[in-house]
Amino acid sequence: MGTEEQARVRITSGHVGWADVIFAMEKKHVRRITEKFGDMLGDKKLICLDIPDDYSFMDEELIEILESRVAEYIDLV
Repeated sequence: MGTEEQARVRITSGHVGWADVIFAMEKKHVRRITEKFGDMLGDKKLICLDIPDDYSFMDEELIEILESRVAEYIDLV
């Protein structure tokens, strides 16, 4: 899901409402989510993974980085 207008799938209020935890790749994504959906965030966790958003869709290196960074927050087993 993306935060920019040209994203293939953009984050919506429905996504935010459903989520308990929201992961963002970069600080600019956290800022955009907070600006657009701040009133909906409440006690939800919004976590910045500090991954540059310059990988292509389903890039194997990106998947490895995501799995590594997200693992400390969720149980992947």
